[in-house]
Amino acid sequence: MSQLQKNIYIALLVAQGVVIGLVENMIPYPFAFAPGAKLGLANLITIIAIFTMPKKESFLLVWMRLILTTLLGGTLSTFLYSMSGALLSYLGMLLVKLLGPKRVSIIGISATGGFMHNVGQLVTASFIAQSWTIMLYLPILSVIGLLSGIAIGIAANYLLTHVQTLRRFQLNYEKNSRHKWRLLDSKK
Repeated sequence: MSQLQKNIYIALLVAQGVVIGLVENMIPYPFAFAPGAKLGLANLITIIAIFTMPKKESFLLVWMRLILTTLLGGTLSTFLYSMSGALLSYLGMLLVKLLGPKRVSIIGISATGGFMHNVGQLVTASFIAQSWTIMLYLPILSVIGLLSGIAIGIAANYLLTHVQTLRRFQLNYEKNSRHKWRLLDSKK
């Protein structure tokens, strides 16, 4: 793949992540019992990036998505919460991915991201409020984050299996990678 193709691919993923994030911000919170809890649909783009591009490029994608989403529809506080959640989620997913395809699937990696995103946001909220009692909200958000992460993992697995462009980028990335990820419903 040429550098131009890679740059266009990154730009398209960033744009999709921003649009998904902005649309999700317009949707009323679906969980009445957990104020502030969202599905985290834009994390679908992060999962796809982790499986189709090197760490440096996927990290850049996460930062560009965060900054653009904040500039187009956020505040400084939403940026702080989003940044802490996204970065902890990203790092957690990369660490779990190191276990390899024999020990964890894309769905497990995504579930880790859903959980870690909530941990990051609650740690930031605790720091801002200067009280660790906010962490008592973690069990409720953990369940929502895990379920959301599983759903996003299933969607990412489907997209990586059925969208030829994504599949081509994944195969190209795997040429230079230690692990060959076999997706759940792919044929070998």
